[in-house]
Amino acid sequence: MISCGEPSGDLYAGALARELLRIESSTVITGFGSEQLRGAGADLVADFQGLSVTGLLEVARVLPRTYAIYRRLLAHAEAARPDVFVAVDFPDFNFRLAHAMRRLGVPVVYYISPQLWAWRPGRMKTMQRIADRVLVIFPFEEEIYRRAGVAVEWVGHPLLDVAQAPKRRDTFLAGLGQDPARSVVALLPGSRINEVRAILPGLLEAARIIHRRLPATQFVLARAPHLPDDLFAGIDGEGPAIAVLENATDDVLAAADVALLASGTVTVQAALRECPMVVVYRLSPLTYRLGRPFVRVNIFAMVNLVAGQQVVPELMQDDFTPDAVATHALALLEEPRRAEAMRTELRNVRAKLGTPGASRRAAEAVRAVAARSGARRLG
Repeated sequence: MISCGEPSGDLYAGALARELLRIESSTVITGFGSEQLRGAGADLVADFQGLSVTGLLEVARVLPRTYAIYRRLLAHAEAARPDVFVAVDFPDFNFRLAHAMRRLGVPVVYYISPQLWAWRPGRMKTMQRIADRVLVIFPFEEEIYRRAGVAVEWVGHPLLDVAQAPKRRDTFLAGLGQDPARSVVALLPGSRINEVRAILPGLLEAARIIHRRLPATQFVLARAPHLPDDLFAGIDGEGPAIAVLENATDDVLAAADVALLASGTVTVQAALRECPMVVVYRLSPLTYRLGRPFVRVNIFAMVNLVAGQQVVPELMQDDFTPDAVATHALALLEEPRRAEAMRTELRNVRAKLGTPGASRRAAEAVRAVAARSGARRLG
């Protein structure tokens, strides 16, 4: 049984499910996810569409539906008694569900561990209680869990497995009616509704500033699937023409000279494409004030955390202004040496993510835990 609650987790859960079925085609996989997990062959008990939000008020609005899904998953587990439960990120939901699984005697594997080392470190005690094994995707995480006495294995980053081979830049841009000889700026405002509402207006204004300074610049926006059209209504207003594409993130990042993007997994995806970037994020003021005391790091973007230093600019909360975003982007567009230096750092980040095959290694670890569970039951 696999549980994930947002698009990136669904992507990794789907890749894990496919590898589990390649190893043993008779494996029965159920759980909580969306199109990627379902498409890989899992029988979904519930779909998370509409539940993926950030912020205290936003989370409160989806709590009734979230609890109903939790009850359905628990009832399914009580009836089916899976050999192993795999939690994929999404900690506020999966921690609670993992506790319930342990009470049922179902072993727990946590894959794509939440960033306990970055904020709310007290959750490590929860992980010690609930997880039979933790599978981490960043190399520095392994020692953190090992020191805490948690059974851990670094499997590498699954993006190396699931990232799509991009189209050639000239072919891709020509298909959009854009000129491959001119600069391209990519906009990636996030995958959650409230993220896009908070971030997209600032990115659009930054695009206008860049266009006024460099009128030949072209713009492409990578839109996450399943988001309502009204979120992107502002794109048709004043400012440069922006091509909007869905399910084309790798193509967009591979074609872009600079990406302006929301902090998250996509920063790693951009690093894999060696795309210079400016990382932004904004929470509601209440959520930020309440959460900031629990944060233990001074850098936030995943690509910077992997590097161990700030290799790409990140503009968070009040620092995220259109002028600041445009200033950093223009520096990368107008100073080729600066952009090339960032690409060199991004190549170093890629090298730290391990080798392809993370999904296969994770599947083998999950099967090992499941096999021990089955042996105990037979005994």
